Amino acid sequence: MKKTWKIVGRHIFLAVLAFIWLIPVFWLVVTTFGVEKGINTNHFFPEQWTLANYHQLFFKPDAAANFPAWFKNSMIIGVFSCLVSSIFVIMTAYAFSFIEFKGRKKLMSFSLILGMFPGVLSMIAMYFILKMLGLTDSVVGLIILYSGASGLGYLILKGFFDTIPTSLHEAAKLEGASEATIFAKIVVPLSKPMIVYTVINSFLNPWMDFVMVRLMIKSKDAADWTMALGLFNLLQRALVNQYFAYFCCGGLMIAVPISILFIIMQKFYVEGVTGGAVKG
Repeated sequence: MKKTWKIVGRHIFLAVLAFIWLIPVFWLVVTTFGVEKGINTNHFFPEQWTLANYHQLFFKPDAAANFPAWFKNSMIIGVFSCLVSSIFVIMTAYAFSFIEFKGRKKLMSFSLILGMFPGVLSMIAMYFILKMLGLTDSVVGLIILYSGASGLGYLILKGFFDTIPTSLHEAAKLEGASEATIFAKIVVPLSKPMIVYTVINSFLNPWMDFVMVRLMIKSKDAADWTMALGLFNLLQRALVNQYFAYFCCGGLMIAVPISILFIIMQKFYVEGVTGGAVKG
């Protein structure tokens, strides 16, 4: 009986915490359906319900708020950064896991040490480099920024590759298979969960990042911004009373593609996280 009450009490406590955590999210959702444009703290639920905020979000861009352009820029940056980063990470992990070459261990150690330094330490240097190349205020510059050093994030994927028996790799080599054939016919089919995990992580960082975008994008034209930068600018004192509901709609729309992606890939994602932790 005592054990049962402990279980019940634990679940009640977790339910209360979940309720408290979900209140701001639920408030953001219901605010998007209100007629008020600014922040309204007088009541939790809107007095009148409408879809006008979503109509403005998608079909009425203006000089201060241009969500369609923000979404397009963020999607382009996210997709291309994801492709380049995933290729770099997979290539690096495969080379360190399956290919023996001179200086391999030293290069791995150097990569690990280099990866321990926060990326913000190099922000100023990266800004001036891209500025000299004329790539600030550009989608291409941000793609280079996000994917350039992505190969340093190889460790988790390498841990998964290390669980693949080396006998499979050696047998394929004896049969005359090239490294490309071994990778495509043996490694990829056995590593689908971890590759999905790598792809999702490679997409999430540029999709949601604000710090690098804030540094690199100096344009005053709203059409050049990403979603994170554009929505942040709507919280300025001069704009927040006109665009707060718009901001809530935009924040909700940012979460929708990510939620759909996680729902579709949840099985592979969980398997990738647990599989990559088996062996380092």
